Amino acid sequence: MSAQLIYGTAPLGSLIRYSNGEPRPPERFTRKLRAWNEQNGIGRLIERTPEQIRPTYRSSASFCLHLGNYGSQGIVAIVVRRHYSVDSPLHFEIAETPAAGMVRVLSSFNGRDELRYLAPHMAAAEEWMARNRYSDMRAEIVADPDPVILPSDIGRAA
Repeated sequence: MSAQLIYGTAPLGSLIRYSNGEPRPPERFTRKLRAWNEQNGIGRLIERTPEQIRPTYRSSASFCLHLGNYGSQGIVAIVVRRHYSVDSPLHFEIAETPAAGMVRVLSSFNGRDELRYLAPHMAAAEEWMARNRYSDMRAEIVADPDPVILPSDIGRAA
């Protein structure tokens, strides 16, 4: 799939696999393997950003994948996310979509929703929301089938 198709069809919370199409190098080639890992992996779709046209610049539509949290003893020190433009040359595929009945915990900013947590059920979502405070936070139950809702076109020129 192209990045444009992921932007338009993958629901928030989906696991997205991305690849440059190259075969994985052997373990003994550590530099090549590190470079390959930069272009190949899997992440959770947490945000979509519509195209923005301003007087001084233009940015194409994009989406953000959450690749992981790193820390120790329950304290997150680093959050790794990657933003991909719909023009990205990488190959994408939907590895998994959220199951019906799961709960997305979302926060909104500038008309865009960002996935904060994907809970297995409402009780887990409410517990997570009580421990983690974000502004404009809300819970949304995943429907069956899960419709894709694209962000509004805030900032588009007429």
